[in-house]
Amino acid sequence: MDLRDTPAEAAFRVDARSWLTDRLTGRFRHVRGRGGPGDEHRGVEERAEWERELGRDGWIGLSWPGAYGGRDATLVEQVIFYEEYARAGGPGRVGIVGEGLLGPTLVHFGTDEQCRRFLPGILSGTEIWCQGYSEPNAGSDLANVQTRAMLDGDTWSIDGQKVWTSLAHFADWCFVLCRTDRTVPKHQGLSYLLVPMDQPGIEVRPIVQLTGHSEFNETFFTGARTGAANVVGGVGNGWKVAMGTLAFERGASTLGQQLGFEAELGSVLEAARDRGLDDDSCFRQRYARAWIELRVMRAHALRCLPVLERGGVTRETSIHKLLWAGFHRRLGELAIEVRGQAGQVVDDGPLELDALQRLFLWSRADTIYGGSDEIQRNVIGEQALGLPREPKVSR
Repeated sequence: MDLRDTPAEAAFRVDARSWLTDRLTGRFRHVRGRGGPGDEHRGVEERAEWERELGRDGWIGLSWPGAYGGRDATLVEQVIFYEEYARAGGPGRVGIVGEGLLGPTLVHFGTDEQCRRFLPGILSGTEIWCQGYSEPNAGSDLANVQTRAMLDGDTWSIDGQKVWTSLAHFADWCFVLCRTDRTVPKHQGLSYLLVPMDQPGIEVRPIVQLTGHSEFNETFFTGARTGAANVVGGVGNGWKVAMGTLAFERGASTLGQQLGFEAELGSVLEAARDRGLDDDSCFRQRYARAWIELRVMRAHALRCLPVLERGGVTRETSIHKLLWAGFHRRLGELAIEVRGQAGQVVDDGPLELDALQRLFLWSRADTIYGGSDEIQRNVIGEQALGLPREPKVSR
């Protein structure tokens, strides 16, 4: 693979870098580098305005078809933007679920009518989405969801509970994986519904995290309603659509994610130097391992990007998730060790963690959310190594 930019790609990179630098050193300088994992409570309103700024100048939905308002950007151009966004210290995106998950899902599985209804709000940054997947008894075993939807005339009626719903406390819409047929095997009885959040039948309860803040929520549906046409991919095809959504989560943006990891690794090195640990042999060995792992992840992501972009949970997507989740968790552990005793306390008053403390606490969840390490190893074993499927345990 030739990693050098072509003249057209170089021009695209300059355009993206110039725009990001101009905005993030100007009116949006206060949210630069804020709002990422463990810091989601920071500058929510300003970051919502940032989302609208991205939309006004066409930096959302780069790869989407021009017919739906996208730029028809190539895969390499998408990677370039995510890299420049990370280098510029772009803030955590409040529209990430809409752009990164639902938008590509609609382009691949949705009807023309659904695309024309829902994509413009994402492209303009004016409609925020959340994801209704996990339940108390349906996390890694996602097909076990029990939230039920019944067609009642021209609307679906939804009852059930979702958990770990990121951004639900200010999202406008939620895509909800529901059971619409209890008479067929569990993978076949699911449907993927688009549900408005602002209605009496939905209650959102924040979940306080280790960081002391509440990005996640429990979401309760009690007779919540959505239109009969708001089912993506057809009734009963929810599992296929849901797996496509999970794969889009591991697409071109992963290269930007890795640059964010590299910046965090640099912060760890700076903290080690402040404490005189940069000459410590144990620290140097662990730092070198992390540096090498980052390079391996980048090479793997570049090699597998075409597979990741095609959609579907595959052995490649599982290997990628396994690589970055373990790396980031170990990086968090190294970060808090480098901080020493000072890393165990915070100043008096409201709980305010520093960047390395947030890194440590947030990264504890990396090997669980988005598909646990155990599930990723099952996929790799079955799809890559041809091992027998994990036996089902009767209850």
